[in-house]
Amino acid sequence: MPVDFHLGPTEAATRTAAASFAQNVLKPARAEYLKHSEHHERFQATQPTYSAAVAGGLLKGQISPAHGGAAGTLIEAAVMVEECYAVEPSAALTIFATGLGLTPLNIAAGPQHAEFLTPFLSGEGAPLASLVFSEPGGVANALEKGAPGFQTTARREGDEWVINGEKMWATNCAGWDFKGCDLACVVCRDVTDPKPDADPKDSVMIILVTRADLDRNGEGSFEVLRHIATPGHTSVSGPHVRYTNVRVPAKNVLCPPGQGAKVAFGSFDASAVLVGAMGVGLMRAAFDAALAFAKRDSRNGAVPLLERQAFADLLSGIKMQAEACRALTWKAAHAMQNGPGDYDARRELALAAKVYCSDAAVKACTDAINAVGITAYDLNQPFSELLNTAMVLPIFDGGNVGIRRRHMQQLMLSPTYDAWAATYGPSAKE
Repeated sequence: MPVDFHLGPTEAATRTAAASFAQNVLKPARAEYLKHSEHHERFQATQPTYSAAVAGGLLKGQISPAHGGAAGTLIEAAVMVEECYAVEPSAALTIFATGLGLTPLNIAAGPQHAEFLTPFLSGEGAPLASLVFSEPGGVANALEKGAPGFQTTARREGDEWVINGEKMWATNCAGWDFKGCDLACVVCRDVTDPKPDADPKDSVMIILVTRADLDRNGEGSFEVLRHIATPGHTSVSGPHVRYTNVRVPAKNVLCPPGQGAKVAFGSFDASAVLVGAMGVGLMRAAFDAALAFAKRDSRNGAVPLLERQAFADLLSGIKMQAEACRALTWKAAHAMQNGPGDYDARRELALAAKVYCSDAAVKACTDAINAVGITAYDLNQPFSELLNTAMVLPIFDGGNVGIRRRHMQQLMLSPTYDAWAATYGPSAKE
């Protein structure tokens, strides 16, 4: 089959639908949530927008058909994310974060876990899911041999697991009323029978905690310790929370000890591609805004700014980077699901998309600001908000330095590393 970079009919239809949703549903949300000064109040103000996304099938569209959902290809997901991020990233992230929260179930759920997905398949209400992974002290080194591991713990007591610990940055984890989301995939460490010299990853597990579980445990079992205000994504909730003696039945275990780390990091492999698409969306928005400015403004000169070579050079650089990043993102998305190469080869492309496109997005927004000049300093212009949003891409969803580049290093250190397998297929062995 020839190499083809054009969208097929399904992907094109996804793009059209996503663009319409972004313009007609996401974009108006910004004016509503900006009526509030407090970050957590802005989050709550997006609930009607989120409900519209649910009714429109966006949650069901993030659940695998194997579990009753309507998810398409990862390329379709990347196309949708780009369209939304080019218009309104903040309200969009809450929707996509529920998709991340459901990804461990897409990977590891069995028939016994079907009940946990039911609210997200109904197309009704505003159910929130969260992958509750990061901790206040950081988790970049939690799986090093000799490290204490995750500080959020679970202990088996009869037919129940008891969860204790603090989490941070887990988007949607507190729910709309900050008493807990509908479904949390809590990554934690089994301390039932600790072995001092054990590999930390052997104790990592994922337990499903529902809002009903938290309500049953009563007041004080789940607390928001601090709402975190951030410079970008100003309507997103990812607070510092604490679980205290939260008891859940044994059936809530999604991944038993020793299997949790693989599924958690596998969830972030898929999301790495989508962070690449987020970066492309922001670069596209920065380019479009700077181009429009250049066509209408001369800075009191004799010609429009676009005729100035310095301006055009910066603008063309943004455009080229956006095109390159989109190509890498689409390639990574296709490779993740279709190959060639083994999983590690395909995973490397996903990591590359996350790292390269997120770094490029920051530079693109900075270049747009430099091109536009002092006018970009005006909050009525989109540039500062685009930069504030772009800044988080290299550091969330697994920081580029602390986690993602290290994962690429680990792949390269492998004796079986095959550098170009995801492009050309496995190389011939002597």
